[in-house]
Amino acid sequence: MDRADIVHDAFLRRVRAGDFPPGAPALGALSKSEAVAIFRAQCLSRNLDRRSRKMQAEGQGFYTIGSSGHEGMAAVASALRADDMAFLHYRDGAFQTRRSAMVPGTTPAWDMLLSFSTARSDPMSGGRHKVLGSKSLNIPPQTSTIASHLPKAVGAAYSIGLANRRPPEHKILADDSLVMCSFGDASANHSTAQGAFNTACWTSYQSVPLPLLFVCEDNGIGISTRTPRGWIGANFSNKPGLKYFHADGLDIFETYNIAVEAAHYVRTRKKPAFLHLSLVRLYGHAGADLQQSYLAKSVFEDWESNDPLLHSARQLIDVGALSPDDVLSVYQDTEAQCARVAAEVIKQPRLETASEVMASIIPPARACKPTNGPSPDARKAAFDRELKATDNPQPMSKLINWALTDLMLEHPEIVMMGEDVGQKGGVYGVTQKLSERFGADRIIDTLLDEQAILGLAIGLAHNGFVPMPEIQFLAYLHNAEDQLRGEAATLPFFSNGQFTNPMVLRIAGLGYQKGFGGHFHNDNSLAVLRDIPGLIIACPSHGADATLMLRECVRLAREEQRVIVFVEPIALYPMRDLHAEKDGCWMQTYPAPGQSIALGEVGVTGDGPLAIVTYGNGHYLSQQAARILAKDGIETRVIDMRWIAPMPTAGILAAIDGAQKVLIVDECRGTGGQSEALLSMLTEQSDLPAARLAAEDSFIATGPAYAATMPDRDSIVKAAKMHWNAA
Repeated sequence: MDRADIVHDAFLRRVRAGDFPPGAPALGALSKSEAVAIFRAQCLSRNLDRRSRKMQAEGQGFYTIGSSGHEGMAAVASALRADDMAFLHYRDGAFQTRRSAMVPGTTPAWDMLLSFSTARSDPMSGGRHKVLGSKSLNIPPQTSTIASHLPKAVGAAYSIGLANRRPPEHKILADDSLVMCSFGDASANHSTAQGAFNTACWTSYQSVPLPLLFVCEDNGIGISTRTPRGWIGANFSNKPGLKYFHADGLDIFETYNIAVEAAHYVRTRKKPAFLHLSLVRLYGHAGADLQQSYLAKSVFEDWESNDPLLHSARQLIDVGALSPDDVLSVYQDTEAQCARVAAEVIKQPRLETASEVMASIIPPARACKPTNGPSPDARKAAFDRELKATDNPQPMSKLINWALTDLMLEHPEIVMMGEDVGQKGGVYGVTQKLSERFGADRIIDTLLDEQAILGLAIGLAHNGFVPMPEIQFLAYLHNAEDQLRGEAATLPFFSNGQFTNPMVLRIAGLGYQKGFGGHFHNDNSLAVLRDIPGLIIACPSHGADATLMLRECVRLAREEQRVIVFVEPIALYPMRDLHAEKDGCWMQTYPAPGQSIALGEVGVTGDGPLAIVTYGNGHYLSQQAARILAKDGIETRVIDMRWIAPMPTAGILAAIDGAQKVLIVDECRGTGGQSEALLSMLTEQSDLPAARLAAEDSFIATGPAYAATMPDRDSIVKAAKMHWNAA
């Protein structure tokens, strides 16, 4: 027999018999009417769980992680305001059902069962996943992630104070609101969670406003692994900058009272707090999980005997808010409601085609106030003595700095953050003077934690900012890549475009640095980025393109709500010369504000019959090779992709029109590199013979062999001649 049915039958039998588990009396400020409202939400959540399990058994539902045992979260919802943004644990059905009752016009049973059945009309994900979340309830959707939502909760809380000082055009959160983030006791051990806690404490320790309420739902187990008794309290009760609260989550009166106290502390002190709730887990981890296979029967029967609905019923009866018959009536009414709604829900159509599934990968555009570019007076004040130098050719690093300056002058909602971006100006000086020009509010020196940097960016975007985080080196992204894959890029997908977190992530990357750092500072792989649906990857090769593409990236983030990764080739930051020492041929003058390069627009040099398709450092080296090839009678056209993803297929095909052969030059590794996708595309959509030259499948060494595994000028010349002369 399903444990859900056993718990259900036991609840009905014990209420009728007056057989309630012992517990504390109902005390505190919770009114009878509010307590009843909490109980109604608990009953609805419980019966939604049971109904979703039945739907799955009948083939009408496809995935369940229940909230049963965690119904105390309904009391937390009552203690907060409906406009407090909530990033929920996947066991927080009761929080959502209670908040739904706080917002007129919502239909929680209908909405949540639509999600459980993956109906196309699901108001949150559009049938893409079983998720908690609601736009009208200010609950961004979460799936069964393990603590990956905590860093962005820190960022969203930080954004409240920043928006109070510098309100963005699309501000969402009220100045006196807070952010709530919930998770399980097992998730609290995850490195992502630990990084978020540390970031919150680090921020609070410096008296920076951070109105954030962490809620740990401690049921004592993570799937099958027990949490050591007392571990959560010992771990979190004495952290600097983090106020600790504890409540018995089975007691709605105590939970409500402590949650009100914690929320008041967070809201008035603008400091983070940790609310630790003791709960039980019913039914196992998920629908397919049978906890009797790894737990002694006495363990889960003890949890079931402490059913939180029985505790709530006892307290409501004790204070005279409900009679036993009233309790049963509330429970059975919600059971009947769920059965009735489910019968209608399963008739709703579901997604069927790839285009339907993919429709929300690209978020909808949003209306933004038009801008006329930075004013002459503002530019004069910001650039100071450098303004005259904008007419002179400069290397890429300087032109990116000026582009960032103009963009921040034009768009006050842009905020930059990263390690050393402020006072130091970045490892390579790209962000020098920006802190002086725009202040520490907009150029944020963060702690050394890439997950925290990206979480801050995602959270700021939730409140209307356009964040521009920086990761110092491409290899460092791997510490935090899931913040892009599992959070930023999936948000519009799982919310049907209702929630977005646009950003322009700048990363110094790729290879060819002489004698510095080896692999960890010369990472020639973009594979982990290229396969993230909806992500835009830009890679300029010289300063003018970097300026023009950066402007387009900000437009894409600001107006089209896209997530963009802007890869800046480190070796080309200082590059001045192309063919000979002091020829200055790789420097450009600063493009005037207002100009840009559109997404998908490629660069073309020459019109020869041999087309060389490349990007980044490969573009620089291919230009050198083209000059040598011309002396040998082989005329080329060098095509700079500029945009790695989505691949600028139309631009490339137009650029090779009239050519006779194509050579791909890819500085990334042969396995997983751009050359694989380019060769496939050309094979499918072009009749031209194509070949490729890519880097070896190797990490990069330090010292004289720093470029030995990657294409260089001479290897490009050799490959071009071989391909051109082949039959």
